[in-house]
Amino acid sequence: MADRMLQFVRLPQQQPEKRAVAERRADFDEIYRRFDTQEASRQASRCSQCGVPFCAVHCPLGNDIPDWLKLAAEGRIEEAYEISAATNNFPEICGRICPQDRLCEGNCVIEKGYEAVTIGAVERFLTDTAFEKGWVRSRKPVQERGLSIGIVGAGPAGLAAAEELRALGYVVDVYDRHDRIGGLLMYGIPNFKLEKDIVLRRAELLAGQGVRFHLGVEVGRDLPLAELRRRHPAVLIATGVYRARDLAAPGSVLPGIVPALDYLIASNRKGLGDDVPDFDSGTLDARDKRVVVIGGGDTAMDCVRTAVRQGAKSVQCLYRRDRANMPGSMREVKNAEEEGVEFLWLSVPKAFAGAGHVESVQSSRMRLGLPDASGRQSVEKAASPSFRLNAELVIKALGFDPEDLPREFAEPDLAVTRWGTLKTHHRSFMTSVPGVFAAGDIVRGASLVVWAIRDGRDAAAGIHAYLEQETASLAVAAE
Repeated sequence: MADRMLQFVRLPQQQPEKRAVAERRADFDEIYRRFDTQEASRQASRCSQCGVPFCAVHCPLGNDIPDWLKLAAEGRIEEAYEISAATNNFPEICGRICPQDRLCEGNCVIEKGYEAVTIGAVERFLTDTAFEKGWVRSRKPVQERGLSIGIVGAGPAGLAAAEELRALGYVVDVYDRHDRIGGLLMYGIPNFKLEKDIVLRRAELLAGQGVRFHLGVEVGRDLPLAELRRRHPAVLIATGVYRARDLAAPGSVLPGIVPALDYLIASNRKGLGDDVPDFDSGTLDARDKRVVVIGGGDTAMDCVRTAVRQGAKSVQCLYRRDRANMPGSMREVKNAEEEGVEFLWLSVPKAFAGAGHVESVQSSRMRLGLPDASGRQSVEKAASPSFRLNAELVIKALGFDPEDLPREFAEPDLAVTRWGTLKTHHRSFMTSVPGVFAAGDIVRGASLVVWAIRDGRDAAAGIHAYLEQETASLAVAAE
């Protein structure tokens, strides 16, 4: 056990051991083995305990990372877990799926020359240990307030808000169109990154806390938003964004060209034992097919690695920028390459061809230009000739846009931005409709799970402040 910190000068960085490539290509189990207590303690002791912890600064949740690393290094695992869970509703999930190489670990001050502290792996160890030891319990309210809140969407933003609001004593009803809670955690992220029993374990804790779930209920179709507003003095919209961006290229409507989320949902449902006709018919199954995935984000990485495990003949990924400019996690790219995925950088689809079904992708070469407004280098067509890729399955992982919620919810007063996301007050998270709040991707646009958790927590605080004020106003009016 480490008896002091700053051990990065003596101890090398160590990531959890990965299962052998041949083994992990054959199943959907998580690929990383877990630290034991001694390994976690040693790796935590590498933290420099710096005066300005950039790891915490660059964590969307503001996790007190140096504090729980120090406690873990000292072997005080339960205390370390408590500090970790104080700012994060789902640390065992973030420890698995956060792109730490772009957030906390990517901003570790000891990274240059010594490699960053393995923050994500220690975080995962702490919470997995806490569950095994029985330290994780439902957060029961001290007193009941008698007011109910309706939450639309059982994804990370909605679930984080539900836990916070229920802990404050509100009656919380969560409505979701799916038959299980979790949203993208359940249906969008493959098992090799996040096994589903981990999500279901959280669902049981929330139900034990008293959160009430209404599944298979689509607000706008099965239940009008107006009815929800009559039932609850406050409503939170946390639906996420699911409408796939499309390709404006000849042949893009050919059968065999599918949206990434349709493909991932089918795979995850099949893994859960559901009846999935489009998978069983082969439409959304990559087995024995040459697969081309278009995109460079984490969703694209999920697709290519899923296709490998389904037994694809070959898997290629087209991305219009280079490796350094891709939005996805570098760790995921490395894992995909180890598993046999071929990346074609600076390439975009130009057209699709096939006789009744996609058979090939005609692609153009690109080159990087000057940085755009976001600081990323722009792309422009290169002079080199186009090239052809054979493909029986093409998966579009180009990002997501919001649905037209004012129309779907029959609530024309819901104001939206020019991107179609819901407009909210930056502090209260209230929309243009009084008593209706919004959080997560439906406000921010397609983003990370950790940002959705942060937004859900902040929206819960905004709802609590609003209901406190409304209650106080009613009390004054009654006097």
